[in-house]
Amino acid sequence: MLDISVVVPVYNEERSLVELHDQICRVCEKNRLSFEVIYVDDCSTDRSFDILSSIHKKDRRAKIIQFRKNFGKSEALAAGFSVAAGAMIVTMDGDLQDDPLEIPNLIKKLEEGYDLVSGWKRKRKDPITKKIPSWLWNRAASMLTGVKIHDFNCGLKIYRREVVEVLHIYGELHRYIPALAYWEGFRVSEIVVNHRPRKYGKSKYGVSRYVKGILDLITVLFLSRYTKRPLHVFGFIGLCSSLIGSGITLYLIILRIAKKTYLSNRPLLFIGVLLLILGIQFISIGLLGEMITRSIVKGQHYSIRRRLGV
Repeated sequence: MLDISVVVPVYNEERSLVELHDQICRVCEKNRLSFEVIYVDDCSTDRSFDILSSIHKKDRRAKIIQFRKNFGKSEALAAGFSVAAGAMIVTMDGDLQDDPLEIPNLIKKLEEGYDLVSGWKRKRKDPITKKIPSWLWNRAASMLTGVKIHDFNCGLKIYRREVVEVLHIYGELHRYIPALAYWEGFRVSEIVVNHRPRKYGKSKYGVSRYVKGILDLITVLFLSRYTKRPLHVFGFIGLCSSLIGSGITLYLIILRIAKKTYLSNRPLLFIGVLLLILGIQFISIGLLGEMITRSIVKGQHYSIRRRLGV
């Protein structure tokens, strides 16, 4: 088994790839690590795949996966994890902002007894318009997930092999890998890493990433607590709604019998009936979720066009 597999999601990074591969190789060779570098081309529209093919021809340690369409970073990581042969897996972005010189530091921290070590870009080389929203989002994510790290979305991470074998990453869940690993019982830590200014190109993410991040945080919180027991969350809401609706309806029935008050002009009657109906619907949704949970089969969410060396 190799010492490490380096997984690099790639999307339109043609100018960075040769330099990045040379840096990774120099670091691993200097530290006498047996390694492979798995590049996952997320259907780039520039010459990224051609350059990666050229790298593979010169160095068989470079292995390439090309997607048929743009599936996103989570699927790219999942594809890389599925073929990685290393005892440890390092992930980094393909834009040269993550520094390969940090790989030995990540390994050293992992060997202290952790299962996943995430990078912390404490001195982040990005504009203030990205720093402030990122800081707020990371604080909220740390508080809500219970994982005490500063930078959830840093691309530079290292995992023990058993971590990537357990995690099921899809959609936009790559932002919450430390939380997903922590909830599976793995030991998570972080170290400060060097973050370099962007040398080529521009960021692939806009303002929408923050909206998606909030929605994904809700998804992760739900999945971590209720994936295998959806009735607990929907049933609780439904039960509360039904009890309130039943209480209102019972109160109005007593008024009708005791005081012979007409209820046709009482808005409270409609509220009570509405809450009863909503309660039944939420409980039904919970039961349907339970049935789906029993039958769901996890599989890959991406389609591969070509493989080189894999």
